[in-house]
Amino acid sequence: MRAVAAIAFFLLAVTSTLGAGESPLEVHGQGTYIWQRKPSFDSPYAGPNSLAGERARSYSFTGTMFLGARLGGGWEAYFNPEFTQGVPFSGLKGVGGFTNGEIARTSGSELKGYVARAFLRKTWNLGGDWEEQASEANQVTTRYAGERVVLTAGIVSVLDVFDAVDYSRDARTQFMNWSSLTYGAWDFAADARGYTRGLALEYISPGWSLRAGRFAMPAESNGLRLDTRFATRHGDMAELELPFKGIARGGVLRFLAFRNRAEMGGFRDALALGAATGSTPDLTQVRRLQTKGGIGAGAQVELTENVGAYVRAALNDGKTETFAFTEIDRSVAFGALAKGGAWGRASDSAGAALYLNGLRAPHRDYLAAGGLGFFLGDGRLNYGSENIFETFYSLGLAKGAWASLGYQRIVHPGYNRDRGPASFLGFRIHGEI
Repeated sequence: MRAVAAIAFFLLAVTSTLGAGESPLEVHGQGTYIWQRKPSFDSPYAGPNSLAGERARSYSFTGTMFLGARLGGGWEAYFNPEFTQGVPFSGLKGVGGFTNGEIARTSGSELKGYVARAFLRKTWNLGGDWEEQASEANQVTTRYAGERVVLTAGIVSVLDVFDAVDYSRDARTQFMNWSSLTYGAWDFAADARGYTRGLALEYISPGWSLRAGRFAMPAESNGLRLDTRFATRHGDMAELELPFKGIARGGVLRFLAFRNRAEMGGFRDALALGAATGSTPDLTQVRRLQTKGGIGAGAQVELTENVGAYVRAALNDGKTETFAFTEIDRSVAFGALAKGGAWGRASDSAGAALYLNGLRAPHRDYLAAGGLGFFLGDGRLNYGSENIFETFYSLGLAKGAWASLGYQRIVHPGYNRDRGPASFLGFRIHGEI
């Protein structure tokens, strides 16, 4: 926590040098509590990494401060201390699409703090109409040219820059399932909490945008420690964004490609070693430096002033273990989000979404042979795609405060037709300044 205090002091010192006419340090904050209950479900057998069939409860709390400073010359600085606690279902095991997008940031029932983000942003304004930008979390009051180049470097979440779907990206205010945060099959570079170090460069214009980045991978599968061998172990990604018109009020197309380099275990290698030694296949015994790649495509469309919809689809090669996100090799997600202005409740919102998650053959065969992934392992597998339905209603309580009720149903949890379906009831309260 000394590092947290030192960086905060640095930002305060920098902003104290700004003139009276300049923007001072801007501060925002958020707090989110999510409580979920799972009734019992049919579970004729279970393995070490199964979602437990008994009735259970889970909760998470996250609190974040967003400090930002406009430094002049197109430079901005941001720092986010974050405090969390929580208890997941079944030790965070047993499904690909976990029901709480905040739960990975927690590490037990004791409140703990860490640095979530500490990064710089530099903007080179090239031309076009100017866009006024209001103050918000990790965004100081400023203005940008319609055509610009932006560099982001430091400790961030990859999802701060890439796949910025307006209707499905924030478990604190929108859909809660992990499959709603981004492409389910994108094993995006991150530590166990969802943050990483690296840099991204963006070209943004009214007609199209292109962004690319390189970020650190965890040193071990879904670990907190990031690999410092940045030149040879990393996650690379590129995204093309194309606005379009002619459908309702218009929308955006996005195309993503990613490539990870890390010391990962291969499913076929583990199966071969298990067959040769007469043992259960084990990914940890066959790890070596190798590549995992994939692609994704998505679209969002503004249907009316108060209703928007989105679709995402992604596929990875399915040859190597999940290393940073979750055990999904192919994914399709689509949903709609409605603002309460449509029914006279401007601060309310409601949504419904469907997530179709799948595994490729090497991954399926490994689990069927009794192998364990980081999240999955029923001991055997009667494969079926993991299909998830989610819906929620968010009620505005006051300015900056909302309470939500949600429901999720997972058919074939852990991709196993022999188990489930499982239902989850959720309550969320969120406040922000």
